Amino acid sequence: MTFNKFSKTALLLGTAALLAACSQATDGPSKADATKSQSMEKRPYKMMSYETAGQTDADHLYLEEVLGDKALGEVKDWNKRSLDVLKADPRYQTFYKDALAILQSKDKIPYVSYRNGEVHNFWQDETHVRGVWRKSTLDSYLSDETVWETVIDFDKLAEDEGKNWVYKGNTCLAPSYEMCIVNLSDGGKDAVVRREFNTRTKTFVEDGFITPESKGTISWVDEETVVVGIDFGEGTMTDSGYPSQARLWKRGQTLSDAAILGQGEQTDVGYWGGTFELSDGRREIVVSRSVDFYNSEVFHFPRNADGSVGQMRKFPIPMKSNLGSEFKGQVLLSLNEDWRGYKSGDLVSFAFDDFNEDGEIKDVHLVYSPDEKSSLNGYGATKSKVLLSISRDVKSAAHAFDWDGKKWTSKKLDFPANGTVNIGATNDKEDVAFINSESFLSPDTLWTYNTETGDKAKAKSLPDWFDASNMVSEQFFATSADGTKVPYFVVRAKNTKMDGTNPTLLYGYGGFEISLNPSYSATRGKLWLENGGVYVLANIRGGGEYGPNWHQAGLKTERQRIYDDFIAVAEDLVAKDITSPAHLGIEGGSNGGLLTGVMTTQRPDLFNAAIIAVPLLDMQRFHKLLAGASWMGEYGDPDDAVEGKFLRSISPYHNLDPQGDYPEVFLITSTKDDRVHPGHARKFAKRMEDQGHDFYYYENIDGGHSAAANLKETANRLALQHVYLMKKLKDGE
Repeated sequence: MTFNKFSKTALLLGTAALLAACSQATDGPSKADATKSQSMEKRPYKMMSYETAGQTDADHLYLEEVLGDKALGEVKDWNKRSLDVLKADPRYQTFYKDALAILQSKDKIPYVSYRNGEVHNFWQDETHVRGVWRKSTLDSYLSDETVWETVIDFDKLAEDEGKNWVYKGNTCLAPSYEMCIVNLSDGGKDAVVRREFNTRTKTFVEDGFITPESKGTISWVDEETVVVGIDFGEGTMTDSGYPSQARLWKRGQTLSDAAILGQGEQTDVGYWGGTFELSDGRREIVVSRSVDFYNSEVFHFPRNADGSVGQMRKFPIPMKSNLGSEFKGQVLLSLNEDWRGYKSGDLVSFAFDDFNEDGEIKDVHLVYSPDEKSSLNGYGATKSKVLLSISRDVKSAAHAFDWDGKKWTSKKLDFPANGTVNIGATNDKEDVAFINSESFLSPDTLWTYNTETGDKAKAKSLPDWFDASNMVSEQFFATSADGTKVPYFVVRAKNTKMDGTNPTLLYGYGGFEISLNPSYSATRGKLWLENGGVYVLANIRGGGEYGPNWHQAGLKTERQRIYDDFIAVAEDLVAKDITSPAHLGIEGGSNGGLLTGVMTTQRPDLFNAAIIAVPLLDMQRFHKLLAGASWMGEYGDPDDAVEGKFLRSISPYHNLDPQGDYPEVFLITSTKDDRVHPGHARKFAKRMEDQGHDFYYYENIDGGHSAAANLKETANRLALQHVYLMKKLKDGE
């Protein structure tokens, strides 16, 4: 468990799926060429007043009432107007059927975790729309015909209980993994109900550990005890909507009787209770107090012989660091700031027992240090090695590291090059690890790797969903406004004519140190690339492609660098005659939705389509909506004089201009997104409507931050987006 990330996968503005779009090049200029400016000069944009077209910000606040009758009335009207057009297009049914066939295919790789000699998998298909948790033996899994045993059928569970359950993972107690906590979400929200489950009897434990719906965490200490952080009532949640308190909860106790371990501040992002399992089987209680998204304090609560908890001690580590796995007595620590002679981006280690003895860290050892072209993608510990994924110019490789008692040694492993190699499931009690390789044009392959023997075997692979034999993937570097070289990938047909007419989809994210790596997408290939579309992935600042410094270069008031990077990539595509503004579309989700929203208001002349998915768009009130306060470490504080002025200058909602010539954007959100408030998309749509601008809009009632609660909803969303992009980038509407 990585504590300083405070369950970061649950908190981040998760990158929306790199959704495909379907189109093909036209032989000559479309009608959009005549109406869309081809000028590469930056259009000056001005900061609008709070009153635009007679509508103030206050006039739109009702749209923040998630289930308000007036708000839902607007949503239903926008949905109907948009869906009537998009679903009437004859291409919709083709896109929907093709997407659903891929999503429900039994040829998908069943990715697994490895526990006590068994593999566990969550699977969705045509029969299991909500999904099934199933398990098998390793030998059976590696065979051509895996025999699966159902643990929980979530479709049946939802039907039996009359609930709209969406599975959100489980936490099981090692080494038997018999006792588990299952997370169930109502319709896809981040907030979940946690219920104890016995994998041997395949039943929920009567009078077991059960929590009410809440965001938070729960971790096993032993069979009779958990550490839990949820909404315990008044004064126990932060302004960001996450727990501010951690408790030690013993079996048979009510939650209100559970002993309080500690509490953070109301202004913190969260106070995260958890356990830290050592390689010798000890489970230590560790709590992380996230002061903001990137600064945390980590505390150890030693356990006494009688099971009681001793005096809390703070780990003497930098606040910008992430405490990771323990391996052969060494605790791994990734640095996001310089510390004790090591630099930001380094992976170091120290002995847990040294700290446990007197609360100090004596010796620190270097595990891996990237250069300016490299970064650490991720790592996982097995019984005999620590496996690292290391990127160089966004293309990654796997390495095995070992500790000999004095220093770390490493060896590069033999996996496919020039793509992405990810460390998948690892278990510090097993030597078997799962490693995934893929590229834009090479399907995912899942490998088993024995870290003790070095044996490697292909476990599963995707079929070739599209014909990539006539396609090519290239990497280029654009020059941003400040001279920074920004990498980007172009995936296209080998015979693509560089005449500026190619329908091109440019995807970006640019935030939270999230890296966008080469990946294989069956829907993107089948529905977009095979039909002549060009796909572009921009590795702009704000991400983690070159480590913490690449991310931190675009924090807060420096954020315009991120947008300048994206503009530079778009302009480079036009300069190379790969496409032109009339045929160039952009897509981003969540923080990427903010990116495409900013592009809409700053450079409307440069694009003819923009997918703005589950977005942040009101940068004056984002910190007051749902989890928004937790992201001030990334964006800044709207109430601060300097940071607030900058946020006002980039806020898409506030910079819409009644005289602006904007592309007809497609706004996508979800009513049950309890991470990024649907009010962002709603208010942006309403202001566009107030000012007379055309737009498409789709708000899914379920689905949470992914905007889809099941595979059919995902296929529907893909189909809608493909129709939209086809209309704008091929038909020239």
